[in-house]
Amino acid sequence: MEFKNDLGKPWKYEEGGFTVVRTSMWSPPGCHPTGCGLKLYVDADGRLDHVEGDENNPITKGRLCVRCLALKDYVYNPSRVVHPMKRDPVYRGQHDKWERCTWDDAYAIIKEKVDDIKANYGPECMAVFSGTGRSGGIMCQEMAQKVLGTPNACYTQSGFACYQPRSAACSCVLGAYYPEIDYAGGLEGTYDNPNWVCPEVLVMWGKEPLPSNGDGLWGHAVIDMMRRGASLITVDPRVNWLSTRSEIQLRVRPGTDAAMVMAWLWVIINEDLYDHDFVEKWTYGFDEFAARINDPEKGMTPERAAAICEVDVDKIYAAARRYATAKPAAIAWGLAFDQNQNGNQAGHALLALMAITGNVDVPGGQIIAEIPAAAGAEEHAAQEVADGSWEGDATDVISFGGTGGGDPDEAPDEGWEGIGLELTHKAIGYDKYPLYCENIRMAHADMMLDALLTGEPYRIRLGWIQSTNLLSPTCCAEPSKWYQGLMGIDYVISTDCFITPSIEACADLFMPLQTCAEKDDVNFTHYAASPVLVGAINKAVDVGEAKSDADILVELGNVLGSPKIAGHFKSGRDYTSAMRAVVAGTDFDGLSEEVYHQRGCNYRKYETGLLRPDRKMGFLTNTGRVELYSTAFEQNGEDPLPYYQEHAFSPAAHPDVAEKYPFVLTTGARTYAFFHSEHRQIPRLRELNPNPLLEINPDDARAVGVADGQWVEIANDFGAAKFKAKVSPIVRAGTVHAQHGWWFPEQEADAPNLYGVFQSNCNDLVPSHYNSKLGYGAPHKCMCCSVTPLEESYDADMEAIWDKFGKLVK
Repeated sequence: MEFKNDLGKPWKYEEGGFTVVRTSMWSPPGCHPTGCGLKLYVDADGRLDHVEGDENNPITKGRLCVRCLALKDYVYNPSRVVHPMKRDPVYRGQHDKWERCTWDDAYAIIKEKVDDIKANYGPECMAVFSGTGRSGGIMCQEMAQKVLGTPNACYTQSGFACYQPRSAACSCVLGAYYPEIDYAGGLEGTYDNPNWVCPEVLVMWGKEPLPSNGDGLWGHAVIDMMRRGASLITVDPRVNWLSTRSEIQLRVRPGTDAAMVMAWLWVIINEDLYDHDFVEKWTYGFDEFAARINDPEKGMTPERAAAICEVDVDKIYAAARRYATAKPAAIAWGLAFDQNQNGNQAGHALLALMAITGNVDVPGGQIIAEIPAAAGAEEHAAQEVADGSWEGDATDVISFGGTGGGDPDEAPDEGWEGIGLELTHKAIGYDKYPLYCENIRMAHADMMLDALLTGEPYRIRLGWIQSTNLLSPTCCAEPSKWYQGLMGIDYVISTDCFITPSIEACADLFMPLQTCAEKDDVNFTHYAASPVLVGAINKAVDVGEAKSDADILVELGNVLGSPKIAGHFKSGRDYTSAMRAVVAGTDFDGLSEEVYHQRGCNYRKYETGLLRPDRKMGFLTNTGRVELYSTAFEQNGEDPLPYYQEHAFSPAAHPDVAEKYPFVLTTGARTYAFFHSEHRQIPRLRELNPNPLLEINPDDARAVGVADGQWVEIANDFGAAKFKAKVSPIVRAGTVHAQHGWWFPEQEADAPNLYGVFQSNCNDLVPSHYNSKLGYGAPHKCMCCSVTPLEESYDADMEAIWDKFGKLVK
């Protein structure tokens, strides 16, 4: 086969009777914001014909996942709804009661509801519920605050147990949003750039980037670096492709990551393997930190960690020494840090590990994004540096808040997006968890569920299910309770590409979203938290009446007369250009032509003032240093030093629980076929993973009488769910792993079945309100359960699925 080389082609060109559009892909239909490069081939009738990888993308270089390759099947899926629909609230859960309406009808309905609620109850009685991925997910605060004027944007997952426990630790300890491994993605020439250094060691800690490119990390970049000599250390209860190629593998008991990190720190500090120069110049509280690590009660020796984590102590010593002595080394850290109550402390300890080994903001280490300068800051800082009048101390307090969508010139007393402090402070959960709410400009998820169920502190009367299928086991704990709570809302609007179980169950108005093939948008690798890539999502086709999130934001904002939108933006493209493309230093037209903008990567920015808006040297923390002793945690009622605690349902801490529910249940590992709850109606992808799987170790399977391929029920005091057993040593003994995101589009749509959304719903076994002191984290990866074999079968009928969802029109 002849190799095809389209390097250097413009963003749109003609080839072989097709119009080819080069673009950067995001969700829908799949992947975190990696920005995979695609070439979309559009025929003379304006339809997407096929997809190829774009070799011009500096990171993905033409390589694609199966979800991108199946894009056409997603765009033209026969079950997709591409025009607005409405339904009387009394008919929720009845599929045949939906009726088509126009966009004008939809906006008029919303305006009537919003005006009534603002006049009679107050804008706080509205809420926007979001999930992961998609433009809507990162625009949730803007939809709530800019458009509706309510403080109650809400990512519905208990304790925001995806990314935010880590990012909160980053804000408080590092003063940056998120340090990612340096895989040269932002550098011209990538791996060939002379400023880049290949990491000697890469640590994959609770993260499996190959199936999902989690948080924007292009998974195959890890393989690229392995080919260039990088060695791997993996820390994960499950075995994956990367761990089988690791120099050291630590199969920890789920939920014990904080103990493992602290043990590495014990080795590095006590064996004097840390970077003395960085510690002395750029960290705060090292002596107190070292004392905590060595504290006989709250500290952590490798021997104690070995017993807690159930791993060989010699491997702990070996891993810590290998990481500390590698120059440089980098850590990719995943949801294992978020999905337990101890996640803030685990994140705190890991950031300290990166810092004291000198791996922060160096080539081949952990990179963080530059922070824009405040007006006049550079001249003022230069003068202070010149006369030696500033060194950074605890009195030089810097505040840090949300990361997206806000106006940098907005006065603090205007509150979030100008809604005012009084209304901002009415966000549900603000009184109990101010750091959580301020850091992400959102209501607290668990307390929002309480409000939906009890009406306290006030009733939510209008809800917006925005780009999230939260009732499927993706983005909430106790989905049955969320179902009950959402049903109590007077009116619910929704945006998505399909009628999902969450929309079928609870929504009264449906507004169809465009896929990435149908809209102009911007993709930020790592949500702009790392200096890697900004990609243009270039529109290639039109499908029905679907609109982009930005279109809906601007159009609805103008209909409602929203002061942050009306009179400022005429179209979603205007908004995207002003609020998104600006990160690339251009407007959308400029980014569209460039397609992929590498942001560049200045290293050791703490030495040049590029990590602070005042342009003073150091980090954006209260002390100007990496806070090993976190003053921000202390100010918010948390221990300023890391500690380990057993999770609430630990078999080690509660033998009585272990006797009844002997397995540790972990969930959420990514698959190649799906992105969270998406793609179950795409036959080509469903064939790769037709049924929900429960991985169970062979020894455990024999003990409970389960055969490979047999259906089982997992259960605990909170709920039960059915899965098909996959008997394999992939998962450690004593632990079972349930796939998340499952629903069955081929099943009955009407309530109570709702596409079988509660049949294999592992989140029904996960309770709410098991958060950290700061309100973060949830036990999605460290619950307990029993496993019982079943006689009946629930296998998917792939022939019927192909018949229902595979009829694509040429």
